[in-house]
Formats: sequence, structure tokens, C-alpha cells
Amino acid sequence: MTEYATGENLYAAYLRHPNIRIDSRKVSSGDLFVGLAGTQVQGNKYAAAALAAGAAFAVVDDPEVVVEGDDRYLLVPDSLKALQEMAMEHRRRHRMPVLAITGSNGKTTTKELVNAVMSRQYRVHCTPGNYNNHLGLPLTILMTPPDTEMTILEMGANHVGEIAELCRLGRPTHGLVTNVGEAHLEGFGGIEGVIKGKGELYDYLATNRGVAFINADEDHLTEMAAANNRLIFYKVSEQLTSEEPALEIGVHSLHPFIDVSFLNENGELMRTEVQLSGKHNLQNVKTAIAVGKYFKVGGTKIAEALSSYRSDNHRSQLLEHRGVSFYWDAYNANPSSVVASLSGFGTDHPAGDAVIILGEMLELGEAEAAAHRKVALRAGQTARTVILVGAAMKDVAREFDRPWFADSTALAAWFWEQNWEGKTVFVKGSRGNRLERLLAD
Repeated sequence: MTEYATGENLYAAYLRHPNIRIDSRKVSSGDLFVGLAGTQVQGNKYAAAALAAGAAFAVVDDPEVVVEGDDRYLLVPDSLKALQEMAMEHRRRHRMPVLAITGSNGKTTTKELVNAVMSRQYRVHCTPGNYNNHLGLPLTILMTPPDTEMTILEMGANHVGEIAELCRLGRPTHGLVTNVGEAHLEGFGGIEGVIKGKGELYDYLATNRGVAFINADEDHLTEMAAANNRLIFYKVSEQLTSEEPALEIGVHSLHPFIDVSFLNENGELMRTEVQLSGKHNLQNVKTAIAVGKYFKVGGTKIAEALSSYRSDNHRSQLLEHRGVSFYWDAYNANPSSVVASLSGFGTDHPAGDAVIILGEMLELGEAEAAAHRKVALRAGQTARTVILVGAAMKDVAREFDRPWFADSTALAAWFWEQNWEGKTVFVKGSRGNRLERLLAD
């Protein structure tokens, strides 16, 4: 019987072949393939194909796929745990600041803005895309370049206990919660569950003498971090002064773009305009400034990083397609983020010139019906034309007499037959809606 590979052997294999692949179709010569058991695909079955494509080793947890005498197979009890343990060992060997970011809304935008600021002065490794769960986070850690000076880890969760586990894997030294809102209510069991689940980051930092950043303008965060001894507060202030205990940010406008000011390392006033709009994005910008100042990034570098930032991931994008102007914010959605985004959009766009497309929101559990009614009602207060998409929006569309489409394919077929001249179209919905099909051609 083939023996299990030891953790030492696994990590040694990783050090020699640090490019990890979990998709056999993407394997190149010298890669380390890890066969994972998914809901639809059993990665173990593709180990032979990965080795044939040039993989140096294949980590598998199914003895049936191992070819006797072939030392390239590394058998383990659980491939996912083996991947996580390699990541934990790799993290232990790197002594650097590791900033963890979680929250109900704004995690990815905040991560990108902080990365933009910190990268002006340090060599930063940052979570790519949405690699923010029990699989993506260890992959992110194992991608860390040798010369990295700081790592930024985005942490996502849809149930209590998940952030605690991600902290165990990533061992953050610093952390922040963007906010607490109505996201993943089904898994968390309500807003109190969200507070408990997101607060696990602050709990970890309190236990391990980490630094917790607190946006003093957001509800719940100060109470959630009460057990922490190393707190960095930041907030909006009408009058900036270096004597205040919190890092302060001045706000000059939120629309059409965010215009803010802050004091640099010499106490001089810096001002920058960011190509984002709305109060919800202000929170993300504030955080990037506060983190940058704490880590002693120069004020000029902070201002330049923020002014040059451009969103390109379906979040808060202003774009034009086939002659139609879009405000695109369809990477994800929950009741809190939809209302916040609608408020910002409505400030700049008169109801008669605005069109709102709302896709259904997912993972809301018993709150689903009330939540969809809430956002549809808010949309109707913002624009005269409101279009609803997805099964959870069907009853709401009937109640408010709004156009409704079962999916984005049906929406796209109808949408491009209409005349939207002079209109700006706001698009928001969970990723499961695949609203980007509107931009497919």
C-alpha cells in the first residue's frame, strides 16, 4: 500500500515547484498539481492528465488513482487540508505585516485601494480576484513572492466560524472590518450572526496582539473590537488637526467623484480626487488613507495612488457600451450594499434620466421576500424606470408593476431592442445573475 506523504515532504515539493495548479487543463511543466474533491469535479481523477502535461508532482487523496512505483504521486488523507497545511507552513516562514480585510460590503474595493496605496512604497502581495475563502486564501499565501514586504488577505464568509478558520490559516498581524450589513443572512442566521462572524477577525487580533483598524463612522465596529488593546481609529472630520487621536479625513464632495483631504507626514494638507462616488465608496477610500498613513506611506504617494485608481471588476464602474452609459456595480449585492449604491447613484442622476436594473440577491434565507421588496421600493424612489431580474424578484415586479426577466439572457435580448438615448443605466445584482451578459457584444 502506498504510504502517505509527510508534511515535510509536501512542503519540500512545493519549495521546488511553487507554481500550484488545481485545474489540470492549466498545468505547465514543473507545476505542482493538487487534486481537490469538488461538488461537480473530482480533481483526483485528473492527476494522470496533469502529470502527462508536465506537472512535477500530483497531490491526491484517493489511493485508487495512484500508480504504484510512480514517485510523482503524493498521497495524503485530505488534499484540501494538505494544501492548507502547506500554506500555514509557508506563512510561518514569512515575518511581515499581514493585513486581513473582511466585512459585509466593500471588501474587494477596499483591498484594491489599500493595495494601490501600499504598493507605492512597499512590495505588496495581495489576494487576486475573489480568492478569499478556505481554498483561495491558502492559494494566495502560497503565491507569495520571496521579496514580499507586506501581504493583504481578503477574507469572505457566509457563516459563523469561517473568519476564525481563515485567521488560523493566514495569521494576520493587522486587520479591519469594513462594515456590518445584511449579507449572507441565511448562513449567519441574522444580523447578530453577522456581527459575531465578522468580529472573529478582531477576536483573533486581540488574542494575538494584533493591530485592529476601526472606522469610527461605521456602526458596531468599536464594540466588536472592545477586547483589543491595539486600536487605530479613523473618521471623517470637518477640521483636520494633528492633535486628534484618530486619523482624520476631510470630505469635500462625494459626487460625481469623491474629493477628500488629509494631513501628510509633515502636517501639511493633501487633497485628492478618486474616480469613485458615493458615501459607501468614501468608507473604502478613508480606509486606504488610514492604512497608508499608519504604515508611513508618504502623503504624496497616497494621493497619487488614489487619484490614479480605476475600478475594472464590475464594481462602481462608469462605462459606455453600444452608445449606452452605465453605472456598473454588479459584482455582488445584498440589501445594505444595494441601498447604499442607489443612494449615491440617485444623487447624481435625476429620476427621469435614470434606469435601474436590479438582479436578485442571494443567500438571504427567511429575509429574502422582505429584502427584495425593500430594494425594489428604494429603486422606485430613485428612478422612473426600474427593471427586475431573477426568480426572487418575480413577486416584487408583479406588486410594483415593473418589467421582469427570469435571467440576464432574457434581459439582454429585450434591453438592446429599446432606445436608451439620454439615459444612464444603473446595474446591481449578485454574481449569480451574470448581469455582465448585457455587455457580451
